[in-house]
Amino acid sequence: ARGWLVPGVLPELCFDEFFLKFNLLDVPCLKLALSKALGFGIIAGSVMVKLPQIVKLVRAGSAEGLSFKSILLEMLALTGTMVYSITHGFPFSTWGEVLFLMLQTLTIGFLIQHLGGSTAMGFLFLGGFFSLLAISLSPVVPMAMITAMQATNVPAIVISRLIQATTNYRNGHTGQLSAITVGLLFLGSLARIYTCVQETNDSLMMVTYVVSSACNGLIVAQLLYYWNARPTGKPPQQHKQQQQKKKKN
Repeated sequence: ARGWLVPGVLPELCFDEFFLKFNLLDVPCLKLALSKALGFGIIAGSVMVKLPQIVKLVRAGSAEGLSFKSILLEMLALTGTMVYSITHGFPFSTWGEVLFLMLQTLTIGFLIQHLGGSTAMGFLFLGGFFSLLAISLSPVVPMAMITAMQATNVPAIVISRLIQATTNYRNGHTGQLSAITVGLLFLGSLARIYTCVQETNDSLMMVTYVVSSACNGLIVAQLLYYWNARPTGKPPQQHKQQQQKKKKN
């Protein structure tokens, strides 16, 4: 058991306390174990956290109510966090969900363009992102720039959520925004505050997750407020199909 638990899941000191001395009430190790459990739980949940949003977009054939600008800023924040965590050698349990959220957010960004009739722009978005990621993880980028990327996460998160919140307010509904996805993101960001304090003690990361929790909470509040509000218009794809049927007749 030591081979796969140490040091990936528990430090050697805590392994000895739990499994050799059977001291299951060691407070520092209990806090760390809880943090690890939360961290891996968040990662496991993140694998499918945005899947309801993706399914909702595909089924509706419309991305109405979703802001592409918000997606771009969210991708910037996610990329900055992942690159910063990797270069600082933080445990995977403290940032692993970012990888899966990034891939799913990338898919949503492509779908927004594709469903809006700009598939070529969607592929350009994918290509541009992977190019930026490769450069960011390469040795040519100095550590000071990586830290600056992480520092820009706070305004990027705030602006991205405010853009989405403004879009919701102007529309008078939340469109195709998934309540499950938004709720899970909110809970995940709250839990990350605790794991960050326990495992990294990095003030920049902590501020990022506190701000992220507050901003995600705003979108959750809007979802609850506009719960019974629905888009008045028909999805573009459905409208096009109806127009084509009329022409045939």
